[in-house]
Amino acid sequence: MIRRFRRFACIDWSGAKGERQKGIAVAVSDGTGRTPKLIERAWSRPAVLDWLLDHAARHSDLLVGMDFSAALPFIDAGAYFPGWSESPTDARGLWRLVDELCTGEPHLGAGLLVDHPEASRHFRRHGGRQGDLFGPGNGRHRLVERLTREGHAPATSSFNLVGAAQVGKASLTAMRMLHRLDGRVPVWPFDPIPERGPLIVEIYTTIAARQAGLKGGSKMRDADRLRAGLAGYGITRPPALVRYDDHSTDAILTAAWLAQAAENPALWHPALLTDEIAALEGWTFGIP
Repeated sequence: MIRRFRRFACIDWSGAKGERQKGIAVAVSDGTGRTPKLIERAWSRPAVLDWLLDHAARHSDLLVGMDFSAALPFIDAGAYFPGWSESPTDARGLWRLVDELCTGEPHLGAGLLVDHPEASRHFRRHGGRQGDLFGPGNGRHRLVERLTREGHAPATSSFNLVGAAQVGKASLTAMRMLHRLDGRVPVWPFDPIPERGPLIVEIYTTIAARQAGLKGGSKMRDADRLRAGLAGYGITRPPALVRYDDHSTDAILTAAWLAQAAENPALWHPALLTDEIAALEGWTFGIP
């Protein structure tokens, strides 16, 4: 049996510097085939945290998909930060470490972590700065990211902080938020699926676009493109937006996808997801 959720939200997340982020967008769907609604406001990362805590307090029947990597690679090297004595032993310890090292940095920023003398050795940063332990090629990947690259989309390493496709900055800031949620909003697969209240899952918006049948890339920058994407999920009346930017349209389309994908039992029980991997690296919902 799988839990049936009443509502579905997608949060397109951002790791950029500053308080209000154009890269953060939140859309909510009332179910399969229903047109998602964009919550139009200038979001900050702490505002998203407060929004989630409010839903936790109200026990909202809400599945929340968030676009980030909830942990760093561990399985491939036996540690998040090999050679560093402070390297955590599980994902919750990682979230705590990131938040503690960045204490005092505003807006849930994570710059203090990537500039840390030991942690920086593992990251590729701007200005041609690549740590001596970054790894070969494009860096290290979690198991689920390797599976994603093989059959779904070109997932990137969270240790890479350079380029338009990088997700490292967003993922590190998200870890600060996950630590501060402190279990009040469970996160799959680190936590059991609760009988009531909201639940967070990690998602990858490119999967939603590809499964919608969009051709020529996953970006939707006009009404016609968004209409084509939503049609892939049986939605014929797309929302009218003030601005058709990548983040808003990603959130809308992925909310529609999540409402449909949540009904697939195979996505809640990936073949290679063990208890150990769940505790160390987590998983991207949508990769069976």
